[in-house]
Amino acid sequence: MIELLYWTTPNGQKVLIAAEEFGLPYKITPVNISKGEQFDPEFLKHSPNNRIPAIIDHAPADAQGPLAVFESGACLEYLADKTGQFLPKAPRPRFEVLQWLYWQMGGLGPMAGQAHHFIQYAAEQHPYSIDRYVKEANRLYGVLDRRLARAPFAGGAEYSIADMAIYPWIYRHERHKQDLNDFPNVKRWYESVGARPAVVKAYEIQDSINTTPTVSQESHALLFGQTAQLPKV
Repeated sequence: MIELLYWTTPNGQKVLIAAEEFGLPYKITPVNISKGEQFDPEFLKHSPNNRIPAIIDHAPADAQGPLAVFESGACLEYLADKTGQFLPKAPRPRFEVLQWLYWQMGGLGPMAGQAHHFIQYAAEQHPYSIDRYVKEANRLYGVLDRRLARAPFAGGAEYSIADMAIYPWIYRHERHKQDLNDFPNVKRWYESVGARPAVVKAYEIQDSINTTPTVSQESHALLFGQTAQLPKV
């Protein structure tokens, strides 16, 4: 049994998609970040960065008790290795997938997330910041578009954990002020991945778990502007 410590963000969504794709028995433990549940000591035992998602494998291969993994990319890689799916074993195709997984983790996610933040959530509109991150998101969409001109999927010929990682961020393209008509290869890929039954199911689950906006006036301080001092919730 895989326990998914989850909330309805792009990073949470990528691991929910993976759980559906891998076909492993799993259960969701919601961690409502708008209420500060990510600072609960029990959650921090599994995810010391106080971010979702994390997974707990209650039946790991070493049979030495539950094994927790945090960071969404590490969760995807762990599940792929556990099941032998969606991540090749041979070095060349394996690292073809992993480099695009890490591209999402280090580039697309942080940059698109900053664009969304300054557009949607900043207390004051800051034109320089918006312009900076919208343009960087645009550059990264272009990188992906050129990649997908050469291969049907981000990691190459086959659908992989790289696609699972990237899709939830492209799903929010309008929040990054990006038009998929400007990126025809991304649009083709986006429609193909979005039609997969596991992806459809994951978004149905998302909609059933979070029925109110995560970011509110009350939750703003919990979600943004954190320091080394953990907040009291």
